[in-house]
Amino acid sequence: MASPRLATFTVNGALKYGAVTDAGIVDLSSRFGKDFSTLREAIAAGALMKLAEEGARHQPDHALDAIAWQPPIPAPEKIICIGVNYPDRNAEYKDGQDAPKYPSMFMRTPRSFVGHNAPLIRPRASAQLDYEGELVLIIGKPGRHIKEADALDHVAAVTLCNEGTIRDWVRHAKFNVTQGKNFDSTGSLGPWLVPYTDERQIADIRLTTRVNGETRQDDRTGRLIFDFRYLINYLSTFTTLVPGDVIVTGTPTGAGARFDPPRYLKPGDVIEVEADGVGVLKNGVADEA
Repeated sequence: MASPRLATFTVNGALKYGAVTDAGIVDLSSRFGKDFSTLREAIAAGALMKLAEEGARHQPDHALDAIAWQPPIPAPEKIICIGVNYPDRNAEYKDGQDAPKYPSMFMRTPRSFVGHNAPLIRPRASAQLDYEGELVLIIGKPGRHIKEADALDHVAAVTLCNEGTIRDWVRHAKFNVTQGKNFDSTGSLGPWLVPYTDERQIADIRLTTRVNGETRQDDRTGRLIFDFRYLINYLSTFTTLVPGDVIVTGTPTGAGARFDPPRYLKPGDVIEVEADGVGVLKNGVADEA
């Protein structure tokens, strides 16, 4: 049986959430909007499975081609992205340094992401738009100083990210990558949330990225340098994790910048990020108006 899928979408200009089926989407915001204005509030209430069960009882309200997909969590408090977290990624830097002792990380703004099937926007400032396929953890239970043994109890759901990056802009400064990671609409999140059930669901799953059907990235989450339990423990040491926080856990080797010559994204390209048991996040590319 397929895992439940819960999505945020717009229809006729209204922001809604619902349960995704192969036949369409069941509008749950019309049924639960008084209780949970968005999926973020549903997560905070521990109600994702309740929503999924209700969604399974109804016929779809909207066809999938009638909606516009949005990033699953509207206005998360934090989007924390982890860098260099697959073993071969460290070697890509060719700097002779050992694997890092602690994770690299940076924050992204909600405005830097679009939803499933929306185009990534190549900005006027640079043609070096690149892809990075990643698995995403969504925090469900708040916590600070969370023990590794308890870490996954704080996960509500998983989703996917194409952590689009403007490569020359991540090299503008000596220490930070913030500007190259936060151009409007350069990344994507989605297409939906899959409620987290147990560690087997995410411990060692295949994560791939395809560009125009060609596999560019292909690795397994079991090979992460800093695993999911460690990341939650480490992050919660310096910040309080709250429901709806988005943790983007790292990308495998094979991004466009690492080819010789580099293979950056251009209008007309189609990027698909896929993970076992989660789904496929698909986006095209368009130039900034």
